[in-house]
This record gives sequence, C-alpha cells and structure tokens, in this order.
Amino acid sequence: MSGHHHHDHGHGGHCHDEDGHDHSNDITPAVQSLLYSQIDFDSINTLNEATPKAGAAIVKKTWSERLNDEPELESDADEQLLMYIPFTGQVKVHSLLFYTAPTPSAPKTLKLFKNRDDLDFSTASELTPTQTIEMPQPVPGADVFELPLNRAHWNTTTSITIFVEDNWSAGEEDVTRVGYIGFKGQFMALNREPVSFLYEAAANPNDHVAIPGVSGVGSRIL
Repeated sequence: MSGHHHHDHGHGGHCHDEDGHDHSNDITPAVQSLLYSQIDFDSINTLNEATPKAGAAIVKKTWSERLNDEPELESDADEQLLMYIPFTGQVKVHSLLFYTAPTPSAPKTLKLFKNRDDLDFSTASELTPTQTIEMPQPVPGADVFELPLNRAHWNTTTSITIFVEDNWSAGEEDVTRVGYIGFKGQFMALNREPVSFLYEAAANPNDHVAIPGVSGVGSRIL
C-alpha cells in the first residue's frame, strides 16, 4: 500500500516508523484507525473468565503483540464469555479485530451490544443484540480476523459488550479461548473533528510518512 503514495520512500522514510512495523503488510491498520488509546482498560469487565482480568489483558495487547500466546482469555464454567469494554469517549466502530488459536475452542457466535453496562448472561441471551457475527473458523497460520460491523449501528458508541455464545466445538469443548481483541474505527473529538486531523496539525511535515494514508487528510476532512 505504502508504495502508492506520492512520497519518495527511498530517502530513509521508514526510519520514522516509530511503532516498528513493516507497513507493507496490508492487514496492519493505519495508526489513526485503531481505537486502542480510546479504550477504558480499567473498566473492562469479563464474566466467566477463568483468570481474573484476563479479558482486559487481551484487549490491552498492542497490535504487535496480537499473536502472542500469553496472555490468553479462557472461559471458566462453560464456553460462554461476556465482555464489557467501555471507551473513554464517543467512537464510531468500523470493525472488530479478533485473534484465536486454530482450535475448536475458538469463538463462533458473537452477539454485540452497544452502550449497555448492565448485561449478564441471562439478559444477553434474551435481548436482541445490536449485531450478531458468525466468526470464521481459524486455520493454522492465519492472522487476525477483521470482522466488519454495520457502521450505521455503531456511530455513537461509548461501550461495546461482546457476548460469546458458543465456540467451534459444537458443545464438546466447554472452554473458549481468545488471544486478542482490537477495534478499528474513528474517535470523535469534542469539536467533532476526527482525531486524525489533530495528529495532522501537530505533526512535523517530514514525519508524515510514518503514518500511511494520513498525509493530506487534514485539509480534506474539514
């Protein structure tokens, strides 16, 4: 992707690559599209997790840590998980990023609820979710699944609750495991300008090449 920009990468532009990734890998999200810094990690709550705070720990993984074996979220009493993940402000969520090891313990049905901080397993089972997603079954060697959301339903999101209803074992394996969860979208600043504009305004023009796709965004976004 980065080769299509009008920048000349031949003059050592990649030395500005502060997060250490090779951006030629198309799955790597542009820095400004990950909602990582807008997650209220301390308020994440996961029901039926085998290890306390494991749910928060996998959301806290950075993009470069997404395939690490540890930490991992495991369900406890049965295969279901219920994760409440609040944001620090209002966001537009475009897609979920999920990584799970390629085993029958991988989640299958995800029911997503917007702006509900009061759900337990019985209410999550009864209420109509904002959106339901069937996760693909992971295969060996696969990277993160990007699961697109219906953007019209996720425009003014302050929290997302993820109900993992079942896994790929068809009832034979009562432990569900998840390795990484991330979110792509747009954080709405108080003045309603997307935050990528704020990066743009503050950036040294010579550093633009560090963030693929950002250059020139500020002028168009207004």
